Formats: sequence, structure tokens, C-alpha cells
Amino acid sequence: MSTAISVVVVAYDMARELPRTLRTLSPHFQRGVSASDYEIVVIDNGSPDPVDEQLVTGGFGSVRLSRLHPAPASPARAANLGIEMATGDLVGLVVDGARMASPGLIATARRAAMLFSRPIVASVGYHLGTVRHMDAVEAGYDRRAEDELLASIDWQEDGYRLFSVSTLAGSSVWGWFEPLAESSALFMPKELWRELGGLDERFELPGGGLVNHDLYRRACELKGTRLVMLLGEGTFHQMHDGAATSRRFGFEEMQEDYVRLRGQRYRPPRKETFYFGRVPDAALDHLTDSAAKAIERRRLS
Repeated sequence: MSTAISVVVVAYDMARELPRTLRTLSPHFQRGVSASDYEIVVIDNGSPDPVDEQLVTGGFGSVRLSRLHPAPASPARAANLGIEMATGDLVGLVVDGARMASPGLIATARRAAMLFSRPIVASVGYHLGTVRHMDAVEAGYDRRAEDELLASIDWQEDGYRLFSVSTLAGSSVWGWFEPLAESSALFMPKELWRELGGLDERFELPGGGLVNHDLYRRACELKGTRLVMLLGEGTFHQMHDGAATSRRFGFEEMQEDYVRLRGQRYRPPRKETFYFGRVPDAALDHLTDSAAKAIERRRLS
């Protein structure tokens, strides 16, 4: 049975984080869509303790779970499996299952995708807390602090409050109005995913290195595509032992891997961008910050 939208979520060793991610993607949390409009496809990328199958029946909507085991250290193959399993005409990829979603992410992505025949719908990424998670240890921010932070804002009542306790991720550091290095949740029609060939499984570093960046750049380079940036929506990264945020691999090492495969250093794609969405009150500070950063960069260029 097909659905209008599929959202693919890749998870590895995220027993704490994944249930919150799925709750934010559930029909009880997402606004403007019904349970029959979409499905969630969760791929367990070989977690030491398999993802709890009760999550499939835990009230998170239509969830399908598949486990890749043994699995490569990179999430690329798991993501491609999820994309292949997806039945939706529009497919979104959240390559990191620790990312909570804003309440209008799915509905706004769906409406944005209707604007063009070959749409790429991108979203900005945030880290929960006041510092990016690769700097969290030095700042005294850990999982316990994050749990207390989330408990203080009643995000389940209004998920847009997540904006008020988050900071821009490194790959989205310039905000909404300058090029992203990657999209934290990327939506495209199923036929565009096929045309693109999914993620490049030759990116084999744990965590994938720059595989999600590479995906975003190749999508933007597809002929005839239009890039739509979602305003007022995004994903919010929870603390976990990720390969990049834990600094097991530095950015230069990931760049070296990218150069090995592509013959040049990675640079964010520059593409004419259309903006779509509604900015909630909790995100207004991020909107003005993004505008200020864009003005600053353009004065310097």
C-alpha cells in the first residue's frame, strides 16, 4: 500500500534518542498531516542492541522497522535500503536518528514539493543546547543536562519551543539565507532519488564522513531541479556518541576522504533558492540572526 510521504530514519545505538525522534515524527506531534498521509521507515544500522520492535507499535503512527546486520560503519547502505523500502511519492531522509523534528516539517515539506516538478526540499539543522555538540564536553553539556533542558520546555505540548533551546549546527552555521553544507532532513520525489542513485556507499568512514553533504550537493546539481528551503522548520540534534560530534573523526579527515572520492575539497553548493514556510514566534530570533549573517557575508563578498 502506497502513501503520499515516506520519512526514512537511520539509527545506530540510539535507545535514548530514537523514541523522542519518532515521537516528533508521529501524527500526535506533526501538524497539518494525518496518520494515513505518511509512513516512517526506520533502519537499524546494526546497533549492538537492536532497536526495540515495540517502537513500531508504540503509537508513533505507521512505522516500519528493518535491521541491517551485519552493517557497515557508514549509514549510506542503511539509508539506501530505507529509500528503496519507501512507498511514498515524496521521500524524506533523516540520516541521523537522533534528530527531533519541528511540528510542521512533514506538512510544510509536502506543500513545498508541490511548487515545482523537480523539487529538492531542504531544512536547516540545529543542536540542542547553547553550544554545538562537538564542543559540548568543554561547556559541561551532556545527556543529563540535555534531558533536563528538554524537560524544562514541555516540547511535547509545543514542539516549536525546541528553537528556543537550540543553536545552529556547523553545517547550517549561516542559517536560512546562505548555502547549507548539508540538509538535516532532505525531501525529494521518489523518482529523483532513483535518478540520483541514493547515497554513495563508497563513503565508508564511521558515521559516513561527508556522505550526507555529498548527497545534498549531487541533488542540487541535478539538471532542472529547484531548491526550496523550509522556513520555520528544522531538526534538532540530541547528544549521542556520533562519530563527528564526539570528535572521533575531525572535519579534515572527512575532507580527505571526500577528496579521495571526488578529487576536490567539499564546498557547499550554491543554487538559486526559494523559501517556503511560516516562522513561529520561537524561531524569530533565528530568523533575524540568519538575516544578519547573510547581510554580513554579502558585504564581505
